[in-house]
Amino acid sequence: MKVRSPISTSAMIASSKFLTAAAVLMLPALALSGQTMAEKTGRPAETQSPASEKPQIRIEKRTPAYWRVTFDNPPFNIFGPETIPQMEKVVEQIEADPNLRVVVFDSAVPGFFLTHYNFTPPLSESTSLPSGKTGLHPLPDMLVRISKAPVVSIALIRGRATGVGSELALASDMRFASKENAVLSQWEVGAGFVPGGGPMARLPRLMGRGRALEVLLGSDDINGELAEEYGYVNRSFDDDKLDPFVDALAARISGFDRQAIADTKRLVDFASLPSDPEIGAGWDAFIQSVQRPVAQKNIGRLMEIGLQTNPDIEARLGHYTQTLADK
Repeated sequence: MKVRSPISTSAMIASSKFLTAAAVLMLPALALSGQTMAEKTGRPAETQSPASEKPQIRIEKRTPAYWRVTFDNPPFNIFGPETIPQMEKVVEQIEADPNLRVVVFDSAVPGFFLTHYNFTPPLSESTSLPSGKTGLHPLPDMLVRISKAPVVSIALIRGRATGVGSELALASDMRFASKENAVLSQWEVGAGFVPGGGPMARLPRLMGRGRALEVLLGSDDINGELAEEYGYVNRSFDDDKLDPFVDALAARISGFDRQAIADTKRLVDFASLPSDPEIGAGWDAFIQSVQRPVAQKNIGRLMEIGLQTNPDIEARLGHYTQTLADK
């Protein structure tokens, strides 16, 4: 689908199929120039650890059958175009290893599981990314592949799972959260655009239509206890009990027959997963919505007050999107 953009038309139409969240969300700052969002707003460009310093994602192979995949991109575990190639390698390894049975996604950054897309890199870093194996943009492509892999995926949520973080959790087979320290949210509607990683397709299947709309349209923070009540996560635990439970469950499943796991998961997937076109339709809606003036204005305002640089804004994003509506 070709999308008209307020940036120079020929360059953007040629690459619109492959736009990422960062590419589109940077449009407010890029409409009149080639500047990054950070340059436009005067914010420091390096709000995250540069990719050249260390990997943002690491794999710990606790056993051949049980891996931990840990996000470690301080200070906020923001996910950007520099993260996508690293995540693609992780997903490829998950799909290819014949011994793997269980993978647990967790975080090494206090207060943040995985958050929204990085708005500071140059536009070209996002528009140059090719589509993935499913034909979808690489971000929804990886989420679809995680859901369909013959491996059990578990999200261990401590800290904020916002935007991409929530969408990764929803793509995982199971989600377990800290009662005290987990926060899940789809904040996008509060900033004037549509979420792009598939939550409209996944959330109604987990919690029903009404609650899904409350989460998506309310665009507010959901703590671990309420997330359990709504079905956003499987269960929430006192923080000191979260890791032991997830570790024990992962270790238990990793000892079972791989083919039995894969066959059982495949049949559950058949009954419960959204189709690839459903996920793709959400991405197309996202692409269109973030180009509207209201979305461009809101993202610019959030960047100006300190999105990606101010810990309070990252920790209370639901509050700050409400301030946009109040003005």
